[in-house]
Amino acid sequence: MNGNSAGTGDTTEPMTEQAQPAEADAATAPAVFSVRNLWKVFGPKADRVPGSELAALSPEELREQAGCTVAVRDVSFDVRQGEVFVVMGLSGSGKSTLVRCLTRLIEPTSGTIAIDGEDVCGMDKGALRDLRRHRAAMVFQHFGLLPHRSVLDNVAYGLEIQGVGKAERRAKAAEMVEKVGLAGLEDRRPGQLSGGQQQRVGLARALAADPEVLLFDEPFSALDPLIRRDMQEEVVRLHRDEGRTMVFITHDLSEALRLGDRIALMRGGRVVQCGTPEEIVGSPADDYVRDFVRDVPREQVLTVRRAMRPAAADESETGETLAPTTTVAEAIETVARTGTPARIVEGGRCVGVVDHRSLLDVVAGLDAGTAPDAGERTAA
Repeated sequence: MNGNSAGTGDTTEPMTEQAQPAEADAATAPAVFSVRNLWKVFGPKADRVPGSELAALSPEELREQAGCTVAVRDVSFDVRQGEVFVVMGLSGSGKSTLVRCLTRLIEPTSGTIAIDGEDVCGMDKGALRDLRRHRAAMVFQHFGLLPHRSVLDNVAYGLEIQGVGKAERRAKAAEMVEKVGLAGLEDRRPGQLSGGQQQRVGLARALAADPEVLLFDEPFSALDPLIRRDMQEEVVRLHRDEGRTMVFITHDLSEALRLGDRIALMRGGRVVQCGTPEEIVGSPADDYVRDFVRDVPREQVLTVRRAMRPAAADESETGETLAPTTTVAEAIETVARTGTPARIVEGGRCVGVVDHRSLLDVVAGLDAGTAPDAGERTAA
């Protein structure tokens, strides 16, 4: 399996397009979703397998002894407030099952899920209904629009189910229609819209409920490449403008790198690595991840933190300045234009410099971060 089979698609966009929080803020942000030791096993005897035995049995043994299939295998992670958390993997990796377990659209076999510290697995029907209507809204690949209703009434439908008055829900729906770029199309029916416009209606409908978390289950995979790119830009813009927490499921690596603050890469129901795009590309945890990302242009994902070296006495006060989050590709342009090393400045002080040699080492994969044991950071 190589990067192309993994759905790398077009050349990866520079990470500066993302609305990423400051690193310190992201690391200390409270968890919205906390998932611990989550399992989902399908099969006629799945509920008879004790949770304590699941980890001891291989997928083959579960199939042979209980006729069960493991879709999610001992997964743990936190989704932090205000981040875009991407779960990616190839078909059959368990990513869609995982996101459906978060709101119990699919019942987990064992493990714990909490939203803002509240036990999701212990919620009764009323609490679950409130979770799905108000706190965590899903955006699916298939839009699920009502064909006989206008754009405005489709967007307002969730609010109608909640019992919001007609004038209030239509006003809110009109606001969301404008937010997703569909102003002027309020009276059209879904059949009169393009695929991208229909997906925007689905997104507006989810936003209208003002959820704490937006859950996207491969929402753009059926769209044409250009429309898909437009929708990715829409997600980036919404996140930048609102800072809303998002969980995004995709099989497309370029989409994951473009949208994600952090990425959980799944294989066979497990999370094999969880980290920032820079960690995934620059320090792959194993050969599977390394093969997955090998066709990614490193210079468009990795930042100058990986390329900088200590500044010499005569370099710390002169030259172009760059932020630590500057991509290597952008730094190469700066150094090539000036012909001199560039200073990396953080908090008003020079923390290092980059030059032609250090930047090209990163592009060639010769930086220290590519050592075989450098990326052994998997989800814990």
